[in-house]
Amino acid sequence: MIRIAIQKSGRLNTDSLALLKSCGITVDNGKDQLKAKARNFPLEVFFLRNGDIPQYLRDGVVDLAIVGSNLLVEKGTDLEVIESLGFSKCKVSIAIPKENSFSGVSDLAGKKIATSYPNTVNQFLKEKGVEADIHVISGSVEIAPNIGLADAICDIVSSGSTLFKNNLKEVIEILTSEAVLVQAPNLNEEQILLIEKIQFRIQAVLRAKQSRYILLNVPNEQIDSVSKILPVLKSPTVLPLAQEGWSSIHSVINSGDFWEVIDQLKAAGAEDILVCPIEKMVR
Repeated sequence: MIRIAIQKSGRLNTDSLALLKSCGITVDNGKDQLKAKARNFPLEVFFLRNGDIPQYLRDGVVDLAIVGSNLLVEKGTDLEVIESLGFSKCKVSIAIPKENSFSGVSDLAGKKIATSYPNTVNQFLKEKGVEADIHVISGSVEIAPNIGLADAICDIVSSGSTLFKNNLKEVIEILTSEAVLVQAPNLNEEQILLIEKIQFRIQAVLRAKQSRYILLNVPNEQIDSVSKILPVLKSPTVLPLAQEGWSSIHSVINSGDFWEVIDQLKAAGAEDILVCPIEKMVR
């Protein structure tokens, strides 16, 4: 049995449970439940406060965790990231009231900055040679300038809508963040083997999300030129069609290169191009 910690609420919680489900792991968790077992894998899920997770890993209470990489910058630089997960992306930024001018980081010298990430802010300011007064707040950081508690804030920014509602503007991006899979120290052999199984499934899911299955028809004389365009894993599958002189090519493309590849295939003579999502891609 291994134990994994995820955030007990919010977008990271939802995305983490969705990832486990995509990996074929079913977790029966009820409302306000702090611990739940998987039905079909030797896994127990702990639903914890985000800021507490790094210490639970160090103490060996949990063996794995899905957290934002920004949390590790703040509280867990000693912990090992074993997989970047690509979801729950955001940034940690400094923001000031909209009406205030800003010419650079030196403008923060001597100012009060409200934040839930004091270590991150202090490290950033130290690197820039700027001294400021850090005011630590657990929540609702965005309200601090409006009530005269701070001149600026440093907080997580996703869409920017919360800053807009509080009459703030982003002026410095300190770092970008995404969900990562983190491993506890001092694991035994059995735990490591189970973690490798989970990581194998996660990698198959992530590869599938980044890829598309493509089928297309091409004249036989164009098979070589079309095959060179396709960034396949090994080589494309080529099947003859009932129509003489034509073949069907099956392959995989990177979803990020979709339109560029499609344009090249059309120019090379490909027709009837069909693109499908991939549920899992195992190597």
